[in-house]
Amino acid sequence: MLEDSFGRQFHYLRLSVTEACNFRCQYCLPDGYEGPTSDQFMTLNEIDTLLKAFAKLGTSKVRLTGGEPTLRRDFLDILQLTSNTPGIERVAMTTHGARMEKFAHQWKEAGLHQVNVSIDSLDPRQFAAITGQDKLKAVLRGLDAAIDAGLDVKVNSVLLNDFSDSRLHRFLAWLRDMPVTLRFIELMETGDLNQFFNKQHQSGTPLKSTLLDMGWQPLLRRKDAGPAQEFYHPDYAGKIGLIMPYSKDFCKTCNRLRVSAPGKLHLCLFSENGIDMRHLLATGNVDEVVAFLQDVLGQKHETHYLHEGKTGATKHLAMLGG
Repeated sequence: MLEDSFGRQFHYLRLSVTEACNFRCQYCLPDGYEGPTSDQFMTLNEIDTLLKAFAKLGTSKVRLTGGEPTLRRDFLDILQLTSNTPGIERVAMTTHGARMEKFAHQWKEAGLHQVNVSIDSLDPRQFAAITGQDKLKAVLRGLDAAIDAGLDVKVNSVLLNDFSDSRLHRFLAWLRDMPVTLRFIELMETGDLNQFFNKQHQSGTPLKSTLLDMGWQPLLRRKDAGPAQEFYHPDYAGKIGLIMPYSKDFCKTCNRLRVSAPGKLHLCLFSENGIDMRHLLATGNVDEVVAFLQDVLGQKHETHYLHEGKTGATKHLAMLGG
């Protein structure tokens, strides 16, 4: 088991397979994607070596992220490879959902357990304004397809000042009959979007108080769960989660490590630099990668430094999938 000097154990890998995305979300890539091309990202063989090394060290959950992971032509191969790696018990992915209606059943058959879909508003005009794409109806049809396929479905929605007033009531009405977990995520500052963060950041603490006042009750966390605090209500088919990276002790329960599409290990989403491991992955030597991971984990800090405005090397969230 991977364990750092603060006693935190890591059994959850967030694996970015591409930085490219064809949406233009205001809080991520408002001007569209301009970055490394696909030939600069890890190959299938390199991903295989990486997964085997992490699994050997006790990783049991892998999330495939981007960018938009389904833009990779070999995404289905990556998904099958991940689900067939001995020791990996749960496979999740994060997607904008535009291709989900067509492929949800295929992904399920390939070994996917959970899908997280970004939906920042149920109002088509707001959705288009935030994402740069008028595809809300297609994404919602994709949600239905994912539920029909038997996937565990979570919806991610970033808290933004401009769109906060009407969104909660609309989402709550939707959750009465929709069996998904809706997670509200505090906007995180990144290097390219400092001004946007200063204008739009909204704390999740008042929302948490509102939910508790409405009778929502906390749920116990799974061992391999992400950072969300989740809540349920007997009158609702869906659940609500809150991800508040600026809250006290957020990093105390950290259980995840990140690898970027170019093959760099990131000990934190907001670490100064990724640690290049591509040269090790290229050899196919799993034991060398295992030794490398055990050695570098001692460099992981106790906390991020977002409170001090330090965003590290993360220019935008498409680099590591948030």
